[in-house]
Amino acid sequence: MDCFFKENVLACMTQEKGKSREAENNKRIFKNTILLYFRMFFMMIVSLYTSRVILKTLGVVDFGIYNVVGGVVSMMGIVNGAMSVATQRYLTYEIGHGDLVRLKQVFCMCLNIYLLLAAIYLVLSETVGLWFLNTQLVIPSDRMFATNWVFQLSLFTSVVSLLTNPFNAIIISHEKMGVYAYISIFEALLKLAIAYAIVVIPYDKLVSYGFLHMFLQVAVCFGYIIYCNRNYDESRYKFYWEKPLFKSLLSYTGWNLFGAMAALAKGQGLNMLLNMFFSPVVNAARGIAYQVNSTVCQFFNNFYTAVRPQITKYYAQDDLKSMFNLVFRSSKLSFFLILVISLPIVVEAPFIIQLWLGQLPDYVVPFMRLIIILTAVDAMATPLMTTAHATGKIALYQFVVGTMTIMNIPVSYVFLKMGSGPVVVFQVSMCISVINLFLRLWIVKRLVNFPVRDYIVQIFMRCLLVTMVSSCLPVLIHHYMEKGLVTFIVVCVAAVLSSVAAVLALGLNGSERTFMVRMVRTKLKI
Repeated sequence: MDCFFKENVLACMTQEKGKSREAENNKRIFKNTILLYFRMFFMMIVSLYTSRVILKTLGVVDFGIYNVVGGVVSMMGIVNGAMSVATQRYLTYEIGHGDLVRLKQVFCMCLNIYLLLAAIYLVLSETVGLWFLNTQLVIPSDRMFATNWVFQLSLFTSVVSLLTNPFNAIIISHEKMGVYAYISIFEALLKLAIAYAIVVIPYDKLVSYGFLHMFLQVAVCFGYIIYCNRNYDESRYKFYWEKPLFKSLLSYTGWNLFGAMAALAKGQGLNMLLNMFFSPVVNAARGIAYQVNSTVCQFFNNFYTAVRPQITKYYAQDDLKSMFNLVFRSSKLSFFLILVISLPIVVEAPFIIQLWLGQLPDYVVPFMRLIIILTAVDAMATPLMTTAHATGKIALYQFVVGTMTIMNIPVSYVFLKMGSGPVVVFQVSMCISVINLFLRLWIVKRLVNFPVRDYIVQIFMRCLLVTMVSSCLPVLIHHYMEKGLVTFIVVCVAAVLSSVAAVLALGLNGSERTFMVRMVRTKLKI
């Protein structure tokens, strides 16, 4: 009897400890999200100002040259992105697992691979890249000398940034998002200084801007490196080589690269299809729609950057229950965050585009609406992707989801060949995104016995219900009121209020609602 009592007490203590840890993790996620949003808004304001000054000072030709050269230098960007995902996953896993010796080994191994990538990148850029720059690009002959200077400066900057990625991954894995906010303020101040300096410097503006931009990026990169060396022992490099770990990292990166290439093929392939069947005006409409969508994506990306490390850490600690809870909660909140922000944009798209561009190009409105809906569906599915990544077994996931993503191109081609309009491309993408959501559920069910039925009922169906309820009022107002500024303001207010009310009443359960209200009150000192 005493033994039974002790076991019950121990079980209760363990459960309470787990709840306390989960509550602390939720608070950390909330705090990190706020910091990342602060960083985003601050950088956005500075970027809008400095971009205008730089464009005016350099002139259209030199500004175009700088951007073209940057495109040539960033050829390896997709490989860098795939490797960054692998680095962050492996580091986060070892932090969650608590093995500091192994963590240092993984970091050093990752940095070795980055050094190898940097060497390959330099060779390709100084041969193929330099040939392409001087023989294939259309650049005024009197600007070729300056262009080559900018190429070399951009190349050096890219290599430094490449080698900084493992240190950035360490910061994200440790969930120290405040570091990004502080260093971003420093970066923004340097950008303002450059915007002033480029106006008063009497030398070649393009070359001067290349030097100053290189100095900025190198200073920021070294800021991250110095912070990591002072705060995390594992970031102090010492040569280490392990063949199985090298193969594991390359395999993981390779499958990530397949997924990234599939996404790239979808984006560029559909753009080419639109150009094949329609005029460049349709491509311009697509570009405008994606420009609006990129702003919406920033709100989601900042939130999810704060969430992602916790999913991997829970898996490393074999705490699948907490991991499932976080996946459920982050899927829901990701979708709701985009819903609250984008519902006014979707409903009032014609007025917004007309106000922004001074005209209403064909297809922009339906393109924008469908792309934002696609973004919301993909945001809901992103935590499932992270769950698959946390296991390290991503071959099946990337192959199935990547192959289905590529299917956008042939399916869209068939519809366009049959005479469908350009909107069908995004309608096909919508269907395939929903299919991919259920494929992800099937894959994580195989990997970690994920509760698929609960997810469909509690997340998918609840998100659908909240969307339908919150859309009614703004759509009715938009339909019946006379179009104009007053209607726009009324619809935006109604959309935000109805979506927030629907989320609180129908989207969140009791504990989630209490947590959100408590955290907001704490931060606002209510």
